[in-house]
Amino acid sequence: MEFRQFNRMADHMDMFHSNFRITWNMLYSACESQKRPKGMSIRQFISTGQQFCHHLTVHHTIEEEHIFPVLAKKMPAFRKELELLTQHKQIHIGLDKLEKYLEECSDGERELRMSELKDILDSFGKVLWQHLDDEVKQLGAENMRKYWTAEEIRRMPM
Repeated sequence: MEFRQFNRMADHMDMFHSNFRITWNMLYSACESQKRPKGMSIRQFISTGQQFCHHLTVHHTIEEEHIFPVLAKKMPAFRKELELLTQHKQIHIGLDKLEKYLEECSDGERELRMSELKDILDSFGKVLWQHLDDEVKQLGAENMRKYWTAEEIRRMPM
């Protein structure tokens, strides 16, 4: 029971991250195979990519405004100048390119090319996947126990 309590934030975060991984893998597989998933129109494919950008941006905004400041009081990894927020900045450079590209494709300003999409995804994929893993690891029970009491964990905003 105590492990579950201390691992609650990691479990919760991993649920969100799993959804990001699933969408990323679908987009990336389409780039590698040079074809969209069966039964998915170009419009749906582009829209899925745009939703990915939006959801990841909202997710990071919530973390940065509501969750990281609480964690940063005791956990150095969540302080502004350190790894996790640096990763957010690096991810958003690529995410902004992705969002702009998909918007131009959606508006008909340019044609969707899987090779171009893959180049954009490759520009931030490594840091994104590292970040998804690092965050969950930081929020894992073993690490949370070092910084927080069970009562403090219960009061966390997540």
